[in-house]
Amino acid sequence: MKKVLALVVALVLVLSFTTVAMAEDTVKIGVFEPASGDSGAGGKKEMLGMQYANQETPTVEIGGETYKVELVYSDNGSDSAKAVSAASKSLVSDGVSIVLGSYGSGVSMAGGDVFAAAGIPAIGISCTNPNVTLLCDYYWRICFLDPFQGSVMANFAAEKGCKKAYVLTMLGEDYGNGLGYYFTDAFQKLGGEVVSETFPEGTSDFSAYLNNAVKAGCDVIFAPVSIAYSTQLVSQAASLNVGIPFLGSDTWDDNMVLQAAKGTSVQAFVSTFYAEGGNKTFDDGIKAYINGNADAKTTNGGDDTISAVTAMGYDAYYVALEAIKAAGS
Repeated sequence: MKKVLALVVALVLVLSFTTVAMAEDTVKIGVFEPASGDSGAGGKKEMLGMQYANQETPTVEIGGETYKVELVYSDNGSDSAKAVSAASKSLVSDGVSIVLGSYGSGVSMAGGDVFAAAGIPAIGISCTNPNVTLLCDYYWRICFLDPFQGSVMANFAAEKGCKKAYVLTMLGEDYGNGLGYYFTDAFQKLGGEVVSETFPEGTSDFSAYLNNAVKAGCDVIFAPVSIAYSTQLVSQAASLNVGIPFLGSDTWDDNMVLQAAKGTSVQAFVSTFYAEGGNKTFDDGIKAYINGNADAKTTNGGDDTISAVTAMGYDAYYVALEAIKAAGS
């Protein structure tokens, strides 16, 4: 709670010196998320939480007056180059007051310079790379950081008796490479050995990488990659009968990964922001929302399993409202 209050106070300072975009009694909140590309599935689920929160609380009180809250969407395409255009043309030019997102640290960093230049504060939801906020004074976040996440996963592996880890990341991808580094650093300090490899974007056949992990005699595979790649890794590990358990980062906490592992012998242990069952009121509400909306259910992967990033998107929406109310502008 103290961390949330501190975030609200910090955002108030920015909003107090920022012209809050209001037209016809409307406040615009920018949604800077990937609706396409490798991280599209995660971005949509993050947006799902915001959409549910917006339906639940569609207005905000500012200076004693009630304003409608409008969500303005911009697809950053899971691509750092596209993110700059998505931030400037679709959000800054549309006069949003504050931005939520993004799923993906690389695109968040790319958009950060644009938001800072425009004087618009942004709240990161699940972008765990420390550089998102270190490199931009206008970016905050509600999630834990990768040095913490990497250390927790390394300690978990060591406690389970793992001596040698295989770390697989996507070449040039900020999130995965950063988290891979923090895991490696922590695991080696605990006396573990690490074998690392990277794969190029667009890879669909991971058999060589999985076989390399087996040949190297690794006890665990740590793969901080997108939902799209993690499901492929699980499916292919099952068909190859790899037998090495996976350690998954926060991106692995997704029903699509669960579906890929269902009925197989693959073991996966993941870090997460929120686990279903943590708050009954929220769980019941979001499930009713998903089951009552065909588009929402499709977005959620066809069932009502609650994704951690959906809960995070929900929380971030309310943090934004509290900051706007406290600024009173």
